[in-house]
Amino acid sequence: MNTFLFKYAYLVLIIIIATSCSASAELEKETSTSFEQSYSYLALGDSYTIGESVCDNCKFPIQLKNRFETTASSGLETTIIARTGWRTDNLISALASENLNPNFDLVTLLIGVNNQYQGIVFSEYQKDFKTLLETAIQLAQGDAARVVVISIPDYAYTPFGLNYRNPEDISSEIDEYNTYAKELSEASGVVFLNITDITRKGLSQPNLVASDGLHPSKDAYALFVERLVLIVENILNK
Repeated sequence: MNTFLFKYAYLVLIIIIATSCSASAELEKETSTSFEQSYSYLALGDSYTIGESVCDNCKFPIQLKNRFETTASSGLETTIIARTGWRTDNLISALASENLNPNFDLVTLLIGVNNQYQGIVFSEYQKDFKTLLETAIQLAQGDAARVVVISIPDYAYTPFGLNYRNPEDISSEIDEYNTYAKELSEASGVVFLNITDITRKGLSQPNLVASDGLHPSKDAYALFVERLVLIVENILNK
């Protein structure tokens, strides 16, 4: 008798949990489709885009999504293609294996720090970045005005960078990468957003560095988004 009651109670519990999970899933679906208008966003990059060492909702593409949906009352369906350690050639290979429809309303591109960190010859970055920029424009409906290139953060201003090698050399090389990306972006009709200055406050403002002592923190990404959201609103509301 006791065994029967135990099995019955267990079965009831499973049914309650299943019903609860089903209701939650339906609520999430309703929430994601409750906007009268929705846009599609593709974020391309490396650890700075995937949000290494910060929570899932702390990475800048998701902070951007949440900020935009709150202020614009429109949805921003977000796709992220990024991985810690990716160089420009890794991102090119990843995109070649994806079957993406070239109809995104917004594309952001932040890539290159691992080329610099791994000492890859600069000309390789130049060649690859040009390819990635052209791909980003193609994926953004062929419209360069829908693409935003974000500058590479400067990890010289982190505890890791301070002890890794000469910080001045790191900063100088990051500047070289960003200068090239800015010039090519603007020549292509693409917006270039500088956030490097934010990351250069990492030693004087430790809250801008994640717990790993290397990557931007949630607070730093929030400052990225403060600048980025204004650009995005102009792009999507035109």
